[in-house]
Amino acid sequence: MNEMINAKDEIPFNIPFVTGDEAGYIKDVLDSRNLSGNGKYTKLCQQFFETRYGFKKCLLTSSCTDALEMAAILLDIRTGDEVIMPSYTFVSTANAFILRGARIIFADSGDHDPNIDPESVEKLITKKTKAIVVVHYAGVACEMDKIMSIAEKHHLFVVEDAAQAIDSYYINAASEIPLGSIAHLSAFSFHDSKNIISGEGGMLVVNDSRFMERAEIIWEKGTNRSAFYRGMVDKYGWKDIGSSFLMSDITAAFLYAQLQNLDSIQAKRIAIWNEYHRLLSLLPPGKNFRLPEVPAWATNNAHIFYLVCVSPEARTELIKELKNKHITSTFHYLSLNKSDYFLSNNECIDLPNSDKFTSCLVRLPLFAELKKEQVAFICEAIQSIQATL
Repeated sequence: MNEMINAKDEIPFNIPFVTGDEAGYIKDVLDSRNLSGNGKYTKLCQQFFETRYGFKKCLLTSSCTDALEMAAILLDIRTGDEVIMPSYTFVSTANAFILRGARIIFADSGDHDPNIDPESVEKLITKKTKAIVVVHYAGVACEMDKIMSIAEKHHLFVVEDAAQAIDSYYINAASEIPLGSIAHLSAFSFHDSKNIISGEGGMLVVNDSRFMERAEIIWEKGTNRSAFYRGMVDKYGWKDIGSSFLMSDITAAFLYAQLQNLDSIQAKRIAIWNEYHRLLSLLPPGKNFRLPEVPAWATNNAHIFYLVCVSPEARTELIKELKNKHITSTFHYLSLNKSDYFLSNNECIDLPNSDKFTSCLVRLPLFAELKKEQVAFICEAIQSIQATL
C-alpha cells in the first residue's frame, strides 16, 4: 500500500472544484443589483464560448436539460416525429424530445466505447425521422463525419448532447473541431459533476443561422425582450412559445470564474486521467477489465476515467472491494431501452453494447484536487482486488 495515503481516509468519487475567484464575481453582481438572467456575466460567458470555440450563438440556461428542451422546440418536434439517439445516456436526452411528442428510437453503442454507433443509426431511419441526437460520452467525440454525412443524405437535423464535452475536439483530415460546433444545435452542462461548473447550469449553442432569432425568443419566455434591451424594438411582447430558460447572473458569475481558470482545471484533470491510464496499463496480463479507448478522431478532456469489467459480477465485486478500501467508485447510465418508462410504451429491443456498458462500466474518482498519491493508491487497490477475482 502507498504509505502516503491513510487507508482510513475516504476518497470520494467527486469534489466540485472552486477556483477562489467565484465570490468576488458574485459580489460584483450583488453590488450591481442586477441579479436576473442575461446580465453582465451572462454576456461575458457567452462571449467566451463564441470567441474561444467559434460557436455561432450561445445562450446560457438553467441546465443542460433546458438547453435540450430548447433544441426540441427549435426543431419543431411534433407528435409522431422520430428522433434517433443512443440508449446509453441520461434521461434528459430523451425527455426533452418526448415532451414535444416525439417517438424515441434508440441506437446501440459501439463495441469499444459507449458512443452511438453510426452504422446502427442509418438502419433506423424512416420517413418519420426528424433528428439524430449524439452524446459525446466522457467528452470523447462521436464519429461526427459519418453522423453528419448520414444526416445530410436523409435531410435530418443533428443535435450534439455535449454535456460532458467542454474543451474537447473532433479530429478530421482538415483540423481539430470543437465539440458543440458541428451539429445544428448543441447543449452543454455546468452541473457540479462536470469539468467546469456553476452548481446547476447549461448552455444552448446555435450553429445554424436559421434558428438564431427564434432561439433568443424561446429563451426569453417567448418574447422579444432581448431585442428590446438592445434597442432594436420600442417595446416587447409575446412572439412564440418559450419558457424561463435563462441562467441567473449570480450563477453566471460563478461560471465566469471557472471559465477564467479553464486551462488550469483541464491540465489538472488530464494529468490525473493520464496517470490512471499509465499505472493501470502496467498491470499484468489477465486483467478483469479493459481501459477506456480514445479513437483517432477524438481528443480527451478527462471528464471521466472508466473501466469496462469482463462481467457484471466482476464490476459488483470491484465496486464493493474499493468501497471496503474507502474508495468510492460508481456505475453510470442504465440503458434507457430497458427502463420502466420505455417498456411501458414500447416493446423490448436488444442493444447488446449499450447493455454491456450498463452492466460492466465503472467510473473511478476523478476531480481536479485528486492527488497523484491517491491515484496510485486507487490503482494499487485495483491491482490487489484483481488478484482475488
